Amino acid sequence: MKKTISSLLTAVFAFTAFGFNSTDESTNSKPQTYVLVHGAWQSPYVWDTVRTNLEKKGNHVIVVELPAHGTDATPVHILSINAYRDKVIEAISNVDGKVILVGHSMAGAVVTAVAESIPSRITKLVYIGAFLPASGQSIGDLAMSDPDSKLGPSLVESADRLTLDVKADQLTNLFIADGNASVKQKIIDNYRAEPAIPFGDKIIVTEKNFGSVQKAYIKTLQDVVISPRLQSQMIANARITTVFEVNTSHSPFLSQPETVSDLLLQIGK
Repeated sequence: MKKTISSLLTAVFAFTAFGFNSTDESTNSKPQTYVLVHGAWQSPYVWDTVRTNLEKKGNHVIVVELPAHGTDATPVHILSINAYRDKVIEAISNVDGKVILVGHSMAGAVVTAVAESIPSRITKLVYIGAFLPASGQSIGDLAMSDPDSKLGPSLVESADRLTLDVKADQLTNLFIADGNASVKQKIIDNYRAEPAIPFGDKIIVTEKNFGSVQKAYIKTLQDVVISPRLQSQMIANARITTVFEVNTSHSPFLSQPETVSDLLLQIGK
């Protein structure tokens, strides 16, 4: 394990040459505020270990619970990407200064919308195995363009078309194939059907706003929900040059939380 992390950190420093170039020790140790946003079919619990690790280093961490996820009782028929966006903006509005905004999976579209709305409040925008729509694209558009994804055949639409379920026998295979038994059980125990409407909402971004925010992307190389090939295409389209790779499935903060924590700390320097 130590050898794996060592190799990863070596790659991290290599990639940093293209991105955030901070070598001053006083800058490196400055506490940051991280805002962490979970993806579809998940909720704030997925960040528990990463949150603890970041806080141990003196950082402030806010974990956002999106509407109709976790224990939130918002009716699914009133949801939209903008409702998700506004929940994140509300969390950031309670922070003094700028934040490092992190989005996973579906939340990649959410944090993109947030960055378009309040670019001056975001120091760095971080995507982890996440959808990154171009202007005029929706999550659904991107998902339909990903022939390598195994998610589609495992989805079951509700009769009212307001939610999407993942077939129970595929849930852990899709989201945490490389996790231990305990982590897989967490995914099962916290499962909740996903609101469908936001998947069709198109994101509009501009160079002036979204384009002005520094970005980093953490690729998930064993991902069968958002394939590495689609991730690479989105990275190229967004012209992101600060790119890291983790050899995990779709939920690296559960299977390799120490590695994800180290990467977020490196990005925050």
